[in-house]
Amino acid sequence: MKVVLLAGGLGSRLAEETHRIPKPMVEVGGRPIILHVMDVYSHWGFRDFIVAGGYKCMSIKSFFHNFHLSTADFTVALGNGSMILRPSRPLDWNVSVVDTGVSTMTGGRLLNLRDWLDRDTFMVTYSDGLGNIDLEALLAFHRSHGRLATVTAVQPPARFGNLEIECDQVVEFTEKVRKYETWINGGFFVFEPGVLDYIPGPSEPLEKSPLTNLALDGQLFAYKHRGFWHPMDTIRDRDVLDGLCETEEPPWLQFDQSDASHCSTPKPLFEIAGHGRNSG
Repeated sequence: MKVVLLAGGLGSRLAEETHRIPKPMVEVGGRPIILHVMDVYSHWGFRDFIVAGGYKCMSIKSFFHNFHLSTADFTVALGNGSMILRPSRPLDWNVSVVDTGVSTMTGGRLLNLRDWLDRDTFMVTYSDGLGNIDLEALLAFHRSHGRLATVTAVQPPARFGNLEIECDQVVEFTEKVRKYETWINGGFFVFEPGVLDYIPGPSEPLEKSPLTNLALDGQLFAYKHRGFWHPMDTIRDRDVLDGLCETEEPPWLQFDQSDASHCSTPKPLFEIAGHGRNSG
């Protein structure tokens, strides 16, 4: 099954990095974040990737074209230039990089990939958000409802500390407490080819009329993921994810427990709170 990585946005909120490289190439733990996203899919056996580039797409093309040279140890015979590569981490990924246009929006990028998708079920996500999504369960959920589209709903990471106040007295101070459930678009979509018919043109974001109309038509379902998820929208986000790479295994690659919960009978999604992500 093909996996589309939306990787063409400007990343303006990360301008400290994206003035020189595209957002998917910003490093987390010494590797471009797009590779960490691909690690999640690879863990579940999804290794046929299409990178939908745009802004500074040539940087992405050059990276994958030179991937073996830049990530492997090698021996070179200086007399004739012959080289033996010794990959430090062998990968069996197939990666296509497609320039879908600098000014094209997320929906338009998918539309431009119609000929690459073979009219089969496909997956889509952003190249700047990481989560320990159970992709087998996600796909099984998608197939169970039999409609066109599934979005992974996530709970946004807490940005601020939480104060519990009684009669002007702070009785509890916590870093990450959620009193109410808030679900946003976390990416990690599963789409049928018919989703492309909901995209009117290259200037349309996926998160606007396509998802809205799919929901109104009862064709969009939400897979609730309660595990780890974190975007990389700002320098602070990058630093948080970078710090998590210092652990033995980052949380987006910890799949020991099932964190999703669903109704026994899936029901259509009519609203995605806040829409969540719209980059790529």
